[in-house]
Formats: sequence, structure tokens, C-alpha cells
Amino acid sequence: MINLLKEITALHGPCGYEQPVSKWIKESIGNLVDDIHVDAFGNVIARKKGKQPGPRVIVTAHMDEIGFIVKKIENNGLLRFEKLGGHDDRILLAQKVQVRTKYQLLTGVIGTMSAHYVKFDDPNKVRNHRQLYIDIGTSTKEEAENMGVEVGNPITWLPSFDFLGNEQTGRIIGKGFDDRVGCAIMIELLKDLKNENFCGELVTMFTVQEEVGLRGAKVAAYGVDADVAIALDTTAVSDTPEETMDNTLMLGAGTGVKILDMSLISHPTVKEKLVSVARKHNITHQLEIFPGIGTDGGAVSLANKGIPTGVLSIPSRYAHSPVEVIDLNDVEATKQLLLKFLQQLDEGARFDFI
Repeated sequence: MINLLKEITALHGPCGYEQPVSKWIKESIGNLVDDIHVDAFGNVIARKKGKQPGPRVIVTAHMDEIGFIVKKIENNGLLRFEKLGGHDDRILLAQKVQVRTKYQLLTGVIGTMSAHYVKFDDPNKVRNHRQLYIDIGTSTKEEAENMGVEVGNPITWLPSFDFLGNEQTGRIIGKGFDDRVGCAIMIELLKDLKNENFCGELVTMFTVQEEVGLRGAKVAAYGVDADVAIALDTTAVSDTPEETMDNTLMLGAGTGVKILDMSLISHPTVKEKLVSVARKHNITHQLEIFPGIGTDGGAVSLANKGIPTGVLSIPSRYAHSPVEVIDLNDVEATKQLLLKFLQQLDEGARFDFI
């Protein structure tokens, strides 16, 4: 899982510009599934059939990561930018980024004034991202254009991948865990099921543009007549000392079984089945109520005539930053609960509301 996470999070794929991720996933899982295609929107949809009859199950995770897009090249070679997805302007200053042109990846820095100038400025001021700029080392607009920079180039955080503390903590730092870790779990699930017997049909959806309104999932789910769906995504923990934190979701305490968020009230039958399976197999888990987040589960649940939907959440610290932190034990718990959930399904499995 470590090598997979390192490779998949290094890929450059902000909202709407997920092509490198779509291509990589399609090539990586083609031999693990019965059918795979990339739809017009960019979603990678793969199907794997079990050996016995049973329900059709959607498992979904999104490929896109938050990022930026070049809005303007200044005459002095600095780049103005807009956001792709949700960012906190307070953490943008002095961060390394990666600009993708048609020809190459360029390293840049979101500029900030030297600390020596703070005495002449308002130290409490948070500048809007439209007042900021990216420095890619060029001195003129022409020089930047000669390097392939143009309006519309996508931008992500510069890839990084490290252990928090050391390997003994089992916690890793990097960009794009939201939600490449969900994609990695789905890939590992398909590997586990390669020679495993299960009932029904598994439809894995690696979706695009989740961070800008669950757009990819809305498109993908309408093409699948499913009996039940499980979305995988990271979720923000509340176990740090800030006054707004309430310690209801913890890093390292297991996978989060969603009850409610801003996009979904989890289907009670699906949620109860997930909890039952977790207890039966002693899989560490915690119940999640967090109205500050939304996932592809919200879009999938509304598709067609409605799909009973639940969500498994991978706890994360410092979400939507270049230093997201996840715990590998939580990742493994999420994968195991998903696998056991699928394995316990049979031809008679139903997810009625009453």
C-alpha cells in the first residue's frame, strides 16, 4: 500500500484536469476487471462479476485533488491564479506548487514578502488568493510562455511523501490523499478479489471533479443500475487542540462509518450493515457525524430511482493542504471492512428502507 500511495499521490490531477490519473488507473487495473472504460467526463468505470448471483454494488472514490489554474501571466513572469476546489488562503503563502504545461512540469512557489518587511505591513492581514502570485523563476512574460506556460495550465501542490515522525508511527504526510487513498483502497480491493469468490457484480467508479460539486459521480452513477453503493473518501478529524475541535473523530481510531454529512444522510440499512460487519470481524471503526464535508455518496444516492448508499471515511489531519496526514491502520481498516462487506453479500441481500 505504501508504494501504491506514493505513486498515485504523485500524479498531477486537479479538478477537471485528471487525465494523468485516469490514464494511470485505466492501465493499472485493466487486468483485474472484466470491463473498463473512461466516460466522456473522465470517470474511470470498471466492472467485475462474481461467480454467483447477487446485488450490483457501486464502490466509488474520486481521483481529483484540489489545485489551482493559471489565470494571467504578468509582464515580470509571475503567475496569477484561481482556485480549483476549496482552499484556506491562510496556508497558501510560501508553498511549493507544480504547474503542468503541455510539455513539462514546472516547480513554483506561491510568493510572500520577507519577514523583514512584516514590520511595514499589517501582520494580521490575510491576503486573498487573487492578490497572490506564483514564482516559476522567470523574469518576463515571454520567458514564461517559452517554457510552455499559458492561461489555463493546471497547478497542484508539489508532490511529497514522508512518514510523520518515522516509520514506527504508521502515519504518512503528503498531498492528494483526498481522495487518492480511496482510489488506492479500491485498487487493492480489486487485487484481493482477483482470485476470490463473491456474489453479484462490483462496479468501481474512479470519479472526477468531486471537489467542485460531486460532478463526476453525478454523471457516472446515472449509468449504473445498482442495488447499493459505498463511497470512500477522507474526512477531517477533530482531535487537535483548536477551540473548534470536539474530539468526535480521531486519527488512528479506525475507519469512519458515516451517519451524516452535508451531502448525505447515510441509508440506515447500509450503515447498520457496515457497523454489524465491523463488529463481527473486530475491525476498528468510529461513527461519523460531520456536516462540514460532502462526498460522492451524496451524488450517487440520488441517481436513477435512488441508491441505498453508505460511506467509509479515512480520517485525515490537515485536509486540503500539502501536508495531509493519514494513519495506515485506518487505511487498512477501511479496506478490510469494505472487503468483508462485499464477501457477506448473497443472492438474497436487500437494502430496503423499512
